[in-house]
Amino acid sequence: MFLVASVLIILALIFGPSLWVKLVMKTYSSEKPEIPGTGGELAKHLIERFSLKDVTVEVTELGDHYDPIEKKVRLLREHYESKSLTAIAIAAHEVGHAIQDQQGDKRLATRTKMIPIVNKVARLSAIIISLSPAIGIITRHPMPFSLLLLLGLSGFIARMMIHAVTLPIEFDASFSKALPLLRQGKYVSKSDEKAVSRILRAASLTYVSAALADILNIGRWIVILSRR
Repeated sequence: MFLVASVLIILALIFGPSLWVKLVMKTYSSEKPEIPGTGGELAKHLIERFSLKDVTVEVTELGDHYDPIEKKVRLLREHYESKSLTAIAIAAHEVGHAIQDQQGDKRLATRTKMIPIVNKVARLSAIIISLSPAIGIITRHPMPFSLLLLLGLSGFIARMMIHAVTLPIEFDASFSKALPLLRQGKYVSKSDEKAVSRILRAASLTYVSAALADILNIGRWIVILSRR
């Protein structure tokens, strides 16, 4: 019974945030004719309003994001073309990242530099972990196996570092950038501000489930190592 409860708690921690984010986004995805423009139109307007040099907007299939290297705000088609609260909030959130970039936000710059390094470390660690059992069998000694697993954990640790840097950036984009500019510009009505705040909170938490999954993986490998 305890084991079942533990598994359910772990699953809730890992998948709960992701499911909540999807639920919030879907809840406020209905078209609202009174909104003066689509998510894409708002993004373009905000880029012009804040004079964000060289920043453009385009449709993507890879998830809403801002690319600080190519200076592009990328929105899913359903957000680019929609007049929903979700579309407006997401567009403002991603433009918030572009504003961070123009302001020289050191956290965003650090994350941008870290990502290619972390991706390489993660790929290498995955290879190391997959080879660890075979090398342990060949050498017939626990030390190489344990050392390789420790090296393999570096991928999870590197991703945790990215998550630690990313979360404050996301909250800043939502609540120090997007929400104030939506309020001040009167892009949403007073009655919709609470809903927009929920959407922006959800946008900020998209990385939480991935972070929790990495924490679980680190714990799992530590247990494996401690038994050897």
